[in-house]
Amino acid sequence: MCGIALILSGIRIDLSNLFPEFISPPPRPPQQVLYPIDDIKAALYRRGPDSIGSKNVFVSVNKSSSAGAEQDLSLVEVEVEDSHHCRTSCDLVNKESSGGASGFSHESFGELHFIGATLQLRGTKPIMQPLVDLSGNILVYNGEIFGGIYISRDSNDSEILMQYLGHCCSFASHDHNSKHSFCKDEETSVPEILSRIKGPWALIYWQNSSKTLWFGRDAFGRRSLLVHWPTPEDSRFLLTSVSPPSSECESSDFQESKGMCKLNFWEELPCGIYSISMAASKMDGCVFGELKKHKWTDSNLEELIQWERASVQPEADELSISCENAPLELSHKVLTVLRESVMRRTVLNRIYQTVSLGHGPEGYAPVAVLFSGGLDSMILSALLDQCLDPKYEIDLLNVSFDGLSAPDRISAQAGVKELETIAPSRRWKLVEIDADLMKLTSEMKHVMSLISPAKTYMDLNIGVALWLAAGGDGWIYEGMNHSGQRIKYKSEARILLVGSGADEQCAGYGRYKTKFRNGSWLALNEEMKLDMQRIWKRNLGRDDRCIADNGKEARFPFLDEDVIRSLLNIPLWEIADLNRPNGIGDKKILREVAQLLGLSGAAVLPKRAIQFGTRIARESNRKNFGSNRAANQASAGSVEIYSSSNFI
Repeated sequence: MCGIALILSGIRIDLSNLFPEFISPPPRPPQQVLYPIDDIKAALYRRGPDSIGSKNVFVSVNKSSSAGAEQDLSLVEVEVEDSHHCRTSCDLVNKESSGGASGFSHESFGELHFIGATLQLRGTKPIMQPLVDLSGNILVYNGEIFGGIYISRDSNDSEILMQYLGHCCSFASHDHNSKHSFCKDEETSVPEILSRIKGPWALIYWQNSSKTLWFGRDAFGRRSLLVHWPTPEDSRFLLTSVSPPSSECESSDFQESKGMCKLNFWEELPCGIYSISMAASKMDGCVFGELKKHKWTDSNLEELIQWERASVQPEADELSISCENAPLELSHKVLTVLRESVMRRTVLNRIYQTVSLGHGPEGYAPVAVLFSGGLDSMILSALLDQCLDPKYEIDLLNVSFDGLSAPDRISAQAGVKELETIAPSRRWKLVEIDADLMKLTSEMKHVMSLISPAKTYMDLNIGVALWLAAGGDGWIYEGMNHSGQRIKYKSEARILLVGSGADEQCAGYGRYKTKFRNGSWLALNEEMKLDMQRIWKRNLGRDDRCIADNGKEARFPFLDEDVIRSLLNIPLWEIADLNRPNGIGDKKILREVAQLLGLSGAAVLPKRAIQFGTRIARESNRKNFGSNRAANQASAGSVEIYSSSNFI
């Protein structure tokens, strides 16, 4: 999709269920707003959505003039603003309950401002978010549904999800972890619906009947959602897909708050489903909201989150058999489930229908691959070739900060030749994106806002490389087989396949070998589990924001639910054997998959992280620390940017 946001103000929120020591600050206008609504809208708008809209919900306390009467909440008004700034207004409640009648007056109210930016990739007709149904429910959704909820070929994910959510039980007082006794047989709860979804998502949903705000992100955090919890300095509750570069933070007269602006304002929302149920406070008559976090209701999903592998420690005979004759049926199973994952992420797209009707440009490439020429990107490219209609070209996006000498540029050029060998009828376009770090000052500042709340040099280096790659602005060769004149080219593909999750699940990082040597198979498994359970915080939110800023949607085939389950069902020693050399034992199962695809060259390539393969880390070390040696002595990768005076 593209991006979502919520600004909630004027409501005292009790966070004690999530943070026991939390004391709710009184809802009051902040003296200095670090991130006004217009900044958040601008950050979403620069992502290049097809449409962007917003809606305001005012929740007020009805104070009766009759003695002893109970206070109640009412929804006053929804205000709509679309991408053309055309404003309309519609009343979603009975006029008699919205003030001025029956002795009621609105002395206090809270405001919920929903923003939805849509990059439409599915469905046959355009939609605009936020979506509002006849019951007054409101949805902003950033995600794709690849299973769990049926989506027909001509339907849009958001519209179908809105229909399902509209039939959910509205009893917000219970914990939604099991069916409530008051729910009708045909009704389900909001967590039950969200737990069914297979695919990446982040969501904000207003359930009008219960006056409850629902929000959350999928169990692996494949879509970004940042949160600002209320503080005494800013009592608003904020959710957004991306941290905007605040105009206040950049001003010279705002230095005192600069530290909080940079470091403490936003957090990655932990994966899960949350609700805030609105009520009238008995203490002060203000609008009051209670936060709860809800459990996933799907047991299969819970098993994936726990990431428990059945077979971790091999017997001596099992390991010797594996080394001598790896069971090919396991590799075939992984190949099959990966192919299905790529298929789910590259079909049923509205952009395909547009091209098939003759409206697309000649030589159109609807899907691109973040391409280093390494094992993971080569597998994704070969599988994409098997899934995508032969008439389409495929863009392979490759970044280099050292021209032709960067390791990723060398392996990418070799990788294209290998892909041309196994799929000669396909037009492969290697998009060579050449970058000079010394000339990217303004771009670096912008990417800093995208990676926030991440704040190390390693995060920034990775973020810049991803951001440039997703932009797709580079060079290609006119002729086939990487020949002919080199010409300027900008990839228009709106879907970008990324290999995230392959290293965590298949022991691709170098530190895994250290863990294995020091603690054997059990220690290796625990380190891999740790990485999978924190990938939402360390990787995926950051990567999603940097890619989406270019109007592209990142899709992660290795993090498909079925792929994760299949890999967990394989004994660890068949996934990787770190007794063997690099390029053989690490990611062993994926190397076997590459061989099955005919990618014998890629099958033996060692792991190389994007910051090293593109050589941005080397250039960053020279720029910010003077040399690679000085950077290594300072452990530059983990150094926080704001603690160094060298940056920019």
